Amino acid sequence: MALSIKTEEADRLARELSRLTGESMTEAVTQSLRERLEREKKTRPKMRTKKEREEEIRRLKVWLAKTRKNYDLSGPVTKSEYDEISGDNDIMRAWRQ
Repeated sequence: MALSIKTEEADRLARELSRLTGESMTEAVTQSLRERLEREKKTRPKMRTKKEREEEIRRLKVWLAKTRKNYDLSGPVTKSEYDEISGDNDIMRAWRQ
């Protein structure tokens, strides 16, 4: 496999790191990429599995069925009904504590 370094700066940085660590340029670049990749993985949201997405959809369907059963949604929704349905009341209670 070949990796072509196209800029003078990238070449200079790889050579400097190689000299500092005593590693070959290949080892220095590989280790740097491995470390950067690990840092990036930690900062990005974890991709959910198909099973996790299906479980979330199931929970949403249950919530929606419960909401439809407990509230008359054929007309306008009052602010208090909206707050209760959306969970805003729970958020406000937790915030006050």
